[in-house]
Amino acid sequence: MILLHFRSGQELRLGLKTPSGIVDIAAARTALVTTDADAWAALPTDEAGLFAGDQAARETLTQLEQSIHTQQVSGPWLLREEDLQLGPCVIHPSKIICIGLNYRRHAEESGMAAPTKPVVFAKFPNALAASGEPVPLSKHGHAYDYEAELAVVIGRQAKAVEEADALSYVLGYCNANDVSEREWQVHSSQWLPGKTFDKFLPLGPYLVTADAVGDPQRLAIRCWVNGQLRQSSSTADMIFSVAQIVSYLSHCMTLEPGDVISTGTPEGVILGMKEKHWLAAGDEMVVEIEKLGRLTNRLINAE
Repeated sequence: MILLHFRSGQELRLGLKTPSGIVDIAAARTALVTTDADAWAALPTDEAGLFAGDQAARETLTQLEQSIHTQQVSGPWLLREEDLQLGPCVIHPSKIICIGLNYRRHAEESGMAAPTKPVVFAKFPNALAASGEPVPLSKHGHAYDYEAELAVVIGRQAKAVEEADALSYVLGYCNANDVSEREWQVHSSQWLPGKTFDKFLPLGPYLVTADAVGDPQRLAIRCWVNGQLRQSSSTADMIFSVAQIVSYLSHCMTLEPGDVISTGTPEGVILGMKEKHWLAAGDEMVVEIEKLGRLTNRLINAE
C-alpha cells in the first residue's frame, strides 16, 4: 500500500496511491459510508486516524485499494496525481530520530571508525519538506550537503522490543534527504545545529507499507545532483540494521506511531570528497530508494 499527503487549500489531506489515481480518503469515506457504512466506516480520514487506527482500519484501506482495482467502486474522490501538490508523507511525527555513520563505506570516506553503538541525533518538525518543495539555504551557512537515507515510520507503540520482533512495529518506509550544513554540524560535539535548518528533511513522496517493501536491508539507494549520480549503494551496507535500530531506540525511549527514524546515508556525500563543491541555490537533489519512488527538491536562497 502506498500512502501520501496532498494539499487542498491550506489543508494537507491523506491520500492512497492506486493505478487508477490518488484516493482522497476522507472524501471517499464520506461518499462510501452513505451506501455501505458497515464496510467503510473504519477508513481513517487523516494521518492521526491512520496511526491511531487498529489493524481493521488498515485492512479497510487495502479493501478500498482492491475495490478500485476491480472497478467495484469509483467516484470524484479519485484524483490525478499530476494535478496534486504533495506534502511530506508524514506530517506530524512526535519524534524525528536520525542515525549517523551507519554505512560502512560512508564511515570510511568520513575518516571515522565504524561506531560500535548507533550514533543518534535528532531533527525537528520545522525540517520537514515535501517532494517538489524548494529547500531554502540560509545566508548564515555555505557548506551544504545532501544525504540520501531510508526513513522508517513506526506503526505501533514500541517500548523495549527485541530485535527479532522489531520489524513488526514498522508501518512502512520512505525516502529521506538529511540535508546538512557541515560547518554548523561541528560547532560543538552535538551535530544538531547543522541538521535541522528549515526544510532540511524532505520526506516522501510516498509512505510505502512494510508488506510492500519486504526486507529493508536489500534496497538500492541512490542520489543525483543536477542529474549526476553521487550516491549509489544498498541498505545491505548498513552497520546497524533497521531491526537493530528500532530495538536499540525502544530501550531508551518509547517509540510512538508516526515517529520517523532516518537510518543513515551511504558513501558519496560532498563531505567525503577531496574537492568540496558544496550545494548552492539552483541545484536539484533527487533521492531514489528501491520501491519508494523519487524524492526531488531544488535548492533556493532563503528570503
